[in-house]
Amino acid sequence: MTANTPRPTLQSIARQLGLHVSTVSRVLNGPEGEGARAASGETGERIRRLAAELGYRPNPHATSLRTQRSNLIGVMVPRLSDVVLATIYEGIEEAAAELRLSTFVTNTWDRPETQRARTQMILDRRVDGLVFGDAHADGRLLDEVAARGTKFVLVNRRAGDYPAVTCDDYLGGRLVADHLLGLGHENVAVIAGPPYASTGLDRAAGFADRYREAGIALPAERIVPSGFDTAGGRAAAQRLLSAPARPTALFAVNDFTAIGAAGAARDHGLRMGEDIAIAGFNDIPLAAELPVPLTSVRSDMHEMGRRAARLLAGIIAGEGPVTSERLAPTLVVRSSTCRPPDSPT
Repeated sequence: MTANTPRPTLQSIARQLGLHVSTVSRVLNGPEGEGARAASGETGERIRRLAAELGYRPNPHATSLRTQRSNLIGVMVPRLSDVVLATIYEGIEEAAAELRLSTFVTNTWDRPETQRARTQMILDRRVDGLVFGDAHADGRLLDEVAARGTKFVLVNRRAGDYPAVTCDDYLGGRLVADHLLGLGHENVAVIAGPPYASTGLDRAAGFADRYREAGIALPAERIVPSGFDTAGGRAAAQRLLSAPARPTALFAVNDFTAIGAAGAARDHGLRMGEDIAIAGFNDIPLAAELPVPLTSVRSDMHEMGRRAARLLAGIIAGEGPVTSERLAPTLVVRSSTCRPPDSPT
């Protein structure tokens, strides 16, 4: 196509092929799968081949005016520098592209005032829906968004009865507890993450409940809140390891806090995997490459993002029923967890 050649349109393609414009539109602009249903394989291939030859590109503004949809979804995460959240977003973006949707992401730093301001900013862009990766367990902001009729899903964290795609965090906590109980650890503690995030709350609850079932109740001072970063893990572990009867095992509810806890253990002269057991959660790629590889709970973050995008697309399209999804976790045992140092071998 030269500078003086008219821009190809759905109408011009339909005219050349002797087809109705609606058939051409469904093949070229419909969601994935709809194009295949819009015409026979041969007809669909003719449409796509001519569109490619002519250099046809969909006009998103015209499509938006016609359908009253922007085909745009907004995603909110605490911080995209976090490898877990970045992986989730990659899954969202990948699935959205397959559905002919565009995405954009914004950081909220888990601050309620920033969450509220960024939510309004996203809604001002006339998005079709939202993915919240930063939901707080109290759900107050979500209640406000729902009251406006906005379509949204949660990812990674849950809140109330709103549709969410998460790991089964409670089960993940139980898996770690089972592992440490099997190694003989009774004197344990949890680095639990911030109190507003369901991820930490559920993982810590699953761990504590499993220990309670084994006849070992964790006192409140053995479940310490922290940030979801190495500094938070280090500070929480420092507090736990400075206690008179320090624990022989620590469960950190994400891998970065576990890495921070390992640093605190080193400062106390303890060798992870020999003098103290430490387990994390999420199984980030770094976990297996540490000098002492980290035992961690694995959940498929990329798939979590993909499923969240597809769940939101279904809600936008009016499909039902809407059902939250929980991905099954698995425990990956590595050298960071060992028997208590005074246990018989």
